[in-house]
Amino acid sequence: MKICMVTQQTMRDVVPLFNAYREFYGQSSDLQQAEQFIQERVMGAESIIFLAYLEEEPVGFAQLFPVFSSVAMKRAFLLNDLFVAKQARKQGVAQALMEQCYIYCQQEDARYMMLETARDNVQAQKLYEKMGMTIDETVYYYSIYW
Repeated sequence: MKICMVTQQTMRDVVPLFNAYREFYGQSSDLQQAEQFIQERVMGAESIIFLAYLEEEPVGFAQLFPVFSSVAMKRAFLLNDLFVAKQARKQGVAQALMEQCYIYCQQEDARYMMLETARDNVQAQKLYEKMGMTIDETVYYYSIYW
């Protein structure tokens, strides 16, 4: 397995996976808009995307968005997207992508890395807990959706 940070040269490799990720969450397929979204994030240095390859085939990705901790006066990261193609699941791809995110965040001297997941996404929760992540019981997260 090879994991690389997505660049302008490799951003098209992640587009079909990003589109499949969105479909997994009930969105309609839209490769053109998916490509535009990824291109804007990469070109604007608005996110960090890691792409996993098995035998030269892109099979999974993780996307980190920077946020900031005012109290700690440090950068932090939101692991917003983690996806592995069906044919590559149960081969350690998701764990390897998370490990790469951990390494990156530590190299950047980040205060923390956080994520959210659906309450019924038990498989993902098992991985997150295996990787040392815990549910933060000390704060409430509030949201508003439009």
